[in-house]
Amino acid sequence: MALPIASVQLYTLAEQFSADMSGSLDKLAAIGLRNVEAFDFVRRPDEIRAALDAAGLASPTGHAPLLTDELWTPDGSIPTPAPEIVFEAAAKIGITTVIDPFVAKERWLTLEGVTDIAERLNALVDVAAGFGLSVGYHNHAQEFVASFDGQTAFERFVALTDARVAIELDLFWALTGGQDVPALVERLGDRLIAAHVKDGIAPAVNPFGPDAEEFGSASLDQRRAGTGDVPLAESLRAASALEYAIIEYDNAPGDVFDDIAASLAFLTDGGFVR
Repeated sequence: MALPIASVQLYTLAEQFSADMSGSLDKLAAIGLRNVEAFDFVRRPDEIRAALDAAGLASPTGHAPLLTDELWTPDGSIPTPAPEIVFEAAAKIGITTVIDPFVAKERWLTLEGVTDIAERLNALVDVAAGFGLSVGYHNHAQEFVASFDGQTAFERFVALTDARVAIELDLFWALTGGQDVPALVERLGDRLIAAHVKDGIAPAVNPFGPDAEEFGSASLDQRRAGTGDVPLAESLRAASALEYAIIEYDNAPGDVFDDIAASLAFLTDGGFVR
């Protein structure tokens, strides 16, 4: 397998990106990154494309809601446009894979709900292809609460989706969901094309569980790659078709650009990216 390329999810630096788009992208380029994963890009594709081009960066993947009326984040929700509008914006930026980053926890608790999510995403495969794009899904930890015949809701979802649906596994959230992360990566096989390289101390209780209290990203104990509990090295080595290793923090422990640089060093020094 060819090594994946390094990237960073722009949600990591949402505050800095909103305040100074061009300056923050220039800092990422200076760190040594050549790729990013766009977030909240649909309302401003031309502006983002111009800033990426100026910084010498590309965004081969991007997060946008495809399966819900609002995109949830731990810090607020964003209204969602029609999929065709999402795909048009993605094509302008140069994104090739549009990944839905979140589906509400209650929709993962029944087999009917999981089947509906899979069918909705399957229905978008050919629509996206008309724009020259593919679609995918990114997990948190709610996908691992329910199980059906010994199979987690997440893995049932993967089994129900078209083989052309890309899977992006957030390694921190998979651990938070109680998973043996390297084993899960191995089971996903060629379906897994992207991983969020995120480290930290997993919450003692799954914050997406049915009895969990509401939480925000500030409550998460996240750390630089290689310094937390997530088996990042083992998970990356277990991947068979990974194309993108994407740095992300929901709650960066220090200066966000220093934290990104440290995680990039983990990936490059460990020989995990090209």
